[in-house]
Amino acid sequence: MNHLMLDLETMGNGTYAPIISVGAVFFDPTTGKTGEEFSANVSLESSMRYRARPDASTILWWMDQADEAKQSLKDNPQELTTALSEFSDFVTDYGNPKYIQVWGNGASFDCVILRSSYTLTGQQAPWQWWNDRDVRTIVEMGKVVGFDPKRDMPFEGTRHNALADAVHQAKYVSAIWQKLIK
Repeated sequence: MNHLMLDLETMGNGTYAPIISVGAVFFDPTTGKTGEEFSANVSLESSMRYRARPDASTILWWMDQADEAKQSLKDNPQELTTALSEFSDFVTDYGNPKYIQVWGNGASFDCVILRSSYTLTGQQAPWQWWNDRDVRTIVEMGKVVGFDPKRDMPFEGTRHNALADAVHQAKYVSAIWQKLIK
């Protein structure tokens, strides 16, 4: 599989937002099959040590989220550099960094923030920038062919858990992909 769905939980929404959780799953959009999964929580303090910048509106938004989602962020937080290294290992163990297509929910969010964190820590992102893919664009295409994932696909798991969100996004991107290629 050379498609990787990425989801981040952050304490900001800008390019240099502090990452607090990374979730990813390999998937095949032509079949909807999912593969290997990755999940890591990141210490907010370690993200901010590398000059990541939180914003108040996101912190206030998190305060209103379900306790289950907030609690899941507290499980085994790692240093940012460790989480990024482990993510790089995951990508190279299960995919080919030269060809892997990394999907993020928004052209300026997941992929950009994760790549910025790699830069802030002096590490290299494990995929090519030209292989970034945008979930929101394909969602709009899905709506044109009569499929709205927010309406038509129930969520399984805990919302705002990075891995659960990544799996859900992989499923609905695959469903739209399949409708588009029919």
